[in-house]
Amino acid sequence: MKQKDGFISAHPERVLHPLTTHTPSFLGLHQEMGFWKQSNFGKGVIIGVLDGGIFPSHPSFSGEGMPPPPAKWKGKCEFKASECNNKLIGARSFNVAANSSQVDDESPLDDDGHGTHTASTAAGGFVSRADVLGNAYGTAVGMAPQAHLAIYKVCFGPDCPESDILAGLDAAVEDGVDVISISLGEESVPFFQDSTAIASFAAIQKGIFVSCAAGNSGPFTETISNEAPWILTVGASNIDRSIRATAKLGNGETFDGESVFQPKDFPSTLMPLVYAGSNGKQDSAFCANGSLAGIDVKGKIVMCERGGGIARLDKGQEVKNAGGSGMILANQEADGFSTSADPHVLPATHVTHAAGLKIKAYMNSMNSPMAGLLFRGTIIGDPLAPAVASFSSRGPSLASPGILKPDIIGPGANILAAWPFPLDGNMNSKLTFNIESGTSMACPHLSGIAALLKSSHPNWSPAAIKSAIMTSADLMNLKGTPIVDQTLQPADILSTGAGHVNPSKANDPGLIYDIEPNDYIPYLCGLGYTDEQVGTIAHRSVDCTAKIPEGQLNYPTFSVALGPYQTFTRTVTNVGEPYSSYAVKVVAPQGVNIIIKPDRLYFTKVNQKLSYSVTFSSSKGKMNTTFTQGYLEWASNKHTVRSVISIKFV
Repeated sequence: MKQKDGFISAHPERVLHPLTTHTPSFLGLHQEMGFWKQSNFGKGVIIGVLDGGIFPSHPSFSGEGMPPPPAKWKGKCEFKASECNNKLIGARSFNVAANSSQVDDESPLDDDGHGTHTASTAAGGFVSRADVLGNAYGTAVGMAPQAHLAIYKVCFGPDCPESDILAGLDAAVEDGVDVISISLGEESVPFFQDSTAIASFAAIQKGIFVSCAAGNSGPFTETISNEAPWILTVGASNIDRSIRATAKLGNGETFDGESVFQPKDFPSTLMPLVYAGSNGKQDSAFCANGSLAGIDVKGKIVMCERGGGIARLDKGQEVKNAGGSGMILANQEADGFSTSADPHVLPATHVTHAAGLKIKAYMNSMNSPMAGLLFRGTIIGDPLAPAVASFSSRGPSLASPGILKPDIIGPGANILAAWPFPLDGNMNSKLTFNIESGTSMACPHLSGIAALLKSSHPNWSPAAIKSAIMTSADLMNLKGTPIVDQTLQPADILSTGAGHVNPSKANDPGLIYDIEPNDYIPYLCGLGYTDEQVGTIAHRSVDCTAKIPEGQLNYPTFSVALGPYQTFTRTVTNVGEPYSSYAVKVVAPQGVNIIIKPDRLYFTKVNQKLSYSVTFSSSKGKMNTTFTQGYLEWASNKHTVRSVISIKFV
C-alpha cells in the first residue's frame, strides 16, 4: 500500500458498535462488571438536584425496577402523586424571590430543559433506542441509574435567585438527600456572601456531598464559580464522540466540524459562500438578530463568527430568516479547537478557529467563493479526548487562592440526556433527548459518580469521597499523552484541577485526605474573615483565635504562593489494605525544590492516619513564568495517590 501514489496512512480497521449516550463507557462503567455493578448502580442513595425543575413523565425517570426510597426520606412531591415514583421520589418548587403573580406555574415542571437534562445525567434510568435527530444512537443512562432523584426547582427562566437556592438547599438537607448537584453559578464573592457556599456548608455538616459546576467563563483565568473547599468544583471536558459535519470549499479543501442536525436531503453541490461580516459591521459578523437584513444571503452558505453574546442556535435562525441555505459557524481565537454539536435550525457546521481563518483566506482570494456541507453522522474515537472545553472556567480561585480550583474535570461537551420536548416537532414522541454543553453537564456526572461511591462506601465523609475522586484522576488522554485544552497544547492544572475523573480508580483510592467540618473554621479565620463572617458560614458563633493559612487545610491538592520557602502538613487515612507501605515520588514544578518528610509511610491497619510534611522552596534563577506546576505521588504495590501542585511565584 505504501508504494501506491497518494498513500497517506493505514491502520487496522476498528469495529464500531451502536453506543450509549457514551459517557458511561467512556468513563469505564460497564453494566455486567466492575465498579458500576459493585456499587449497585447507586442503589439506596438520594441525589438532590437544584435546577429548573423536571419533566416527570420522561422515560428516564420511570420507577420501574426501583426499590422504595430509604426510610430516612422526608421530602414531598408537588406534582400529582402519580407523577412521582420510586425513581423521582420528590419534586418541590421554591419561588421565594419572585412575586408569585408574575409566575404562571409554581409547580416543579421544567420549562426550558436544563433541569431535566442534568437530573437524567446524574441518575436517569436505562432507556434504549435513544438518539438526537437520528445521531448518537444507543441506550441513554445516567451515572447512578439506581439512585433516587429529588428535584428542587430554584430557577424560573434564566434566573435562579439566591434566596430560592438557599431555600432549596435547606430543604434538600432537611429532606434527607445524600448528594446535592448544583449546575448553577455566578461570579466569585467571599464565602460569607455566597449563599451556595453557606448552605452547602450546612449540608457537609450533615454528611451530604455537594457537587457544583465551575462556570462557563473559560478559557479566561480567575473565572471559577462555586470555589468553597467543601464543594467539589467541576470543570468540563469533551468525550471521544463527534457528530460530524464537514465544510467543503470550492478549492477542494475540507474542514471537519459538528452539528446534531444532519439533513439527509441537503444537496451535495457547492453553493455561493458569503461572510456575514462583509459589510464591516461587528453585529453582522456575529449574525445578531436582524443584522443580515441588508446582505444578499439568499440560497448561500453564510459564515458567522461565534460569540458576541448571541446563542449559537440564534445565529442560525438569523441566517435562515435572511434566506440563507446553510451556515458555517467559526470559533473566535479564545475557543480554539473546542466545537459544539448543536441542533441547528438549518444545515450547519461549527468549525475551529484555525479552520475559520483558512475559510476566510479562501473567501478573500476568490471572486466567487463556493462551499458545500457534508453530513457524516456519529463518529467515535477521538484520541485526544478528554480535552478541556474552551468554555470551562479556569482558576486560580479569587475567594481562596490557596485552594486549587477547579477540583476535577468530567464530561461536559456535547452530552446527550433527557429533554422535555421533541426537537423535530413530533409531539407524539416520548423518547426526547438533546445534546447540550456546559459545566452544567459535567457537574451531574460527578454528582452521580459521588452517589456510586456513597453506595459503595456508605461511611465515607464528603471530603473522603472528594479526595478519592481527586487523587485517582487521570492526567493522560486516550492517546496516552497529557490532556490538552482548546489550543491542543497540554492543559495546565488551573483548567484541569486534579485531572479527569476515573470512577473505577476512585472506588479504591488506597489513601484519603479527610477533612472534618470543624477543620474549615480555622481555615476561614485564616482568610481574614471576622468572627461574625465565619459564624455566618458555620451557622454558629465562632471565636477566631485559631487560624491556619489556606495551604494547611488537609486538601488533596496544593496551591502555593511561594516566597523563600513554605512548609505544609498533610494527614492521610488508609482505606486500602491493612498492611501497606507507600513511597513518595515527586515531579517538582520548574524552579521549585520540594522536601517531603518522611518519604515512606507504613500502615498496619485500616483507617490508620499518618502525617507528612512538604517544604517548598525556590530554586536558583529567575523564573520567566508566574505559575508552574507538578505533583507528588504516594505509591504502594497496588495504589497511586496523586496530589497535583500549583506554584505561583511572589
